[in-house]
Parts: sequence; structure tokens; C-alpha cells
Amino acid sequence: METPQRPEPGPAPLTVPPPADRSLAGRTALVTGAASGIGQACAQALAAAGAHVYVVDKAADAAEELAERIGGTAWVVDLSVPEAVDSLPDDADLVVNNAGLQHVAPVHEFPPDRFALIHRVMVEAPFRILRRTLPGMYERGWGRVVNISSVHGLRASPYKSAYVSAKHALEGLSKVVALEAAPHGVTSNCVNPGYVRTPLVENQIAAQARTHGITEEEVVGKVMLERSAIKRLIEPEDVAGAVLWLCGPGTSHITGTSLSMDGGWTAN
Repeated sequence: METPQRPEPGPAPLTVPPPADRSLAGRTALVTGAASGIGQACAQALAAAGAHVYVVDKAADAAEELAERIGGTAWVVDLSVPEAVDSLPDDADLVVNNAGLQHVAPVHEFPPDRFALIHRVMVEAPFRILRRTLPGMYERGWGRVVNISSVHGLRASPYKSAYVSAKHALEGLSKVVALEAAPHGVTSNCVNPGYVRTPLVENQIAAQARTHGITEEEVVGKVMLERSAIKRLIEPEDVAGAVLWLCGPGTSHITGTSLSMDGGWTAN
């Protein structure tokens, strides 16, 4: 009996990539600190999902370049100046409060003006932005607020009194907004990453090396990632993915939460 021949394998079938997620088409997003790092990754992800993005940053050239690249609008604003914050557009459907800065010093040596600056940018500016944008979200019956907090919004570390207290305050603001905004179809959440590969963290590495009197390599391994089970820095795109998810479909009941992305830090 003749054995039938197995046909020669032909070329693999062409696979068509799935269509891009356009779940935010027609929406407008405002992202602060959008010219680099996490903010830039968030702006790119939201634009790819169809949103028109207000790229808010005080770095004019970088903000304008990004806005042109993603089809958004650049707003060159210093968030430490209340009047400048109040000049931002108030028609955003999504707000990503991301802008931040850091200063490392023990409490008894911490410059009061630097402490106040960090709180103006990281607490007062988000409050002012939400105070102006929430009424429009309420009127439209839909909105998403995502505050880029930190593992330091849930835990403390020495030498970071301004940053830690500002992130804790941002957590509280986010929860209050969640409670007030729920009847209007608006959610408010925090994303809490550990150390992310951004210019801010790179500057911290150098500052902590000086403060602790150790090398920059030791700062990463022995200070930054000591409490993390995953021993590598988080990429900005990973944080942006979480932000996009919170702004997308299927998350209307997720509000008032803090989404940890800390590599297991807070599991200790």
C-alpha cells in the first residue's frame, strides 16, 4: 500500500497586526511633565490611542518637538507659578499629573524654599489643574484622572522629606477626587512605580552617591533596588501602559486606588 506523501510546508500565512487601539479617539488629554521620561511615554501612548494631547512642560523645545511628532499641542508652562497653571486649557477629558522634581537632604538641612517648590509643582499644580478641568468632565459625564505617584506615596525613605510628603498628599487628593467625581462618571487613581529609568532618577543616583558617600553603581544596587524583588529599573513605557489601561474601556469601577508597580517593594 502506497504511503501518501505529506505535502511540503508552504510559506507561513501572513499575519495582519491588530488595529491600533483607538479607544480614546475624540478625547483630549493633558499630561504634565510630558517632554521626557514617564510623561513623554504617557503622551505618546495616549496619542496612539486616539487622544489629542496637551503636552505640558517648561522645556519648550522638547515639548514642541513631541507635540509636533504626536499631533498634539505644546503648552510651555512653569508649574511652580500658580498663574501659569491657571492659564492651561480646562477642556481635558483625561488628566495625567506627572510632573515632579527631587531634592535629597536630611530634614534638618533641607532648604525650605526647595520644600515649598516641590509641593507647588507636585501638589498645588495638580489641585489647580483638576479644579479647572473637573467641571467639564462632570458636564460631559466622563473623565479619567491618573496621578503619577510613587512607591514613595506609600512608603518613606530618608532624605526625601519633600518628595515623600508631596506624593502622600497627591495620594490623598486623588482619593478625594475619586469620591467626589464618582457620581459624574469620572475616575481618579494613582500609579505607584518604583524607580523608573528617567532623567529624574539618573539625577537622584548622582545625588544619593554624594549623600551616602558611595558609588553610583552601589546606589542602584544597594539603595534604590534593595527592597525590590525585581532587580532592574522600570521602563517609562511600562508606566504608560498602566496609565493607558486606566483610561481605557473596562475600568469604570476602578477608582480611588493606588496601582503599585514597584517590583515587589511593598510586598516586604
